[in-house]
Amino acid sequence: YPPASLDPLLVRAARGEKVERPPVWMMRQAGRHIEEYRQLVKKHPTFRERSEVPDLAVEISLQPWRNYGTDGCILFSDILTPLPGLGLQFDIEEKKGPVLRKVDTWEAVNNMHLIDPFKTCPFVDESLRRLRDAVDDETTVLGFVGCPYTLATYLVEGGTSKEYLEIKKMMNADPALLHAMLKNLADSIAEYALYQVAAGAQVIQVFDSWAGHLSPKDYDEFAAPYQKMVLDKVKEAHPDLPTVMYIKHSGALLERMANTGVDVISLDWTVDMAEGRARLDAAQAAAGRTKRTAVQGNLDPALLFADHDTIRERTKEIIEKAGPGHVMNLGHGIEAETPEENAKAFVDFVRGYRY
Repeated sequence: YPPASLDPLLVRAARGEKVERPPVWMMRQAGRHIEEYRQLVKKHPTFRERSEVPDLAVEISLQPWRNYGTDGCILFSDILTPLPGLGLQFDIEEKKGPVLRKVDTWEAVNNMHLIDPFKTCPFVDESLRRLRDAVDDETTVLGFVGCPYTLATYLVEGGTSKEYLEIKKMMNADPALLHAMLKNLADSIAEYALYQVAAGAQVIQVFDSWAGHLSPKDYDEFAAPYQKMVLDKVKEAHPDLPTVMYIKHSGALLERMANTGVDVISLDWTVDMAEGRARLDAAQAAAGRTKRTAVQGNLDPALLFADHDTIRERTKEIIEKAGPGHVMNLGHGIEAETPEENAKAFVDFVRGYRY
């Protein structure tokens, strides 16, 4: 790694180094809220084409970076993208969302195999390399993966779900089956994350989106150990590469998330930033970790529909509560109807801020 001062701002902030302002990007920044993207959808109607053809994936990933000057440029992709590499096919229907064949038997779990990303998703390698070439040295290219528990919900439920009842039934009826599935997923997702780093990703964000629906006891058994398996393999190979974890509705889980050893916790908008910071600092002290956990977030995406003064005021409040060691972001993905000029006002304010 080059000396600290040469790394891009987002990498330095995520490592907790001294920076003059917080870096900024937005979850789901590439895609639906951008008019250029909506025009592109007319020509390329399927999500898989848009995310698996490098020309399209690179163009879509660059749109928010070009339009707003975000400090992070995240690959336009999906957490389900690696699944075919495990022998699990999926489709994403525009209205219905992801559709998968259910994996709920020992036979189905035993048929899962370890991913060979070079064979099954070479487009991810190409897209990330091209993104690194396209952006400047001050911009961080982010890769991302879905965590085993969240991926398992899609496999067991056969798609998205409101209550996650099928996977919860499996936890009770056949926990060994679920653990076997989660272990298979963890092995492949770790490989997939390392593959993204080799292709040029400078930060890896892990999403365990649906783990916020778990009781703390079930989180400790079915989510955290498998998050840790993925994170440990990344850290083992790349000790200085920052990792970020996001879970929606994770206010009750912050300390547990920090105990995985992840570098940055991305808070959702339901947690007060100062309270979240205090809880993470206390968790760090209790666990005897020397390194302070950094934070990301956590403006309510709905605030990007407010007037610019309100957006600036609420953003400033979060930055001041977080202090350094903070990546400014939203508390969830940007909403599809968000006016582009409001997204730009948000990014502009953060770029102009100084500690």
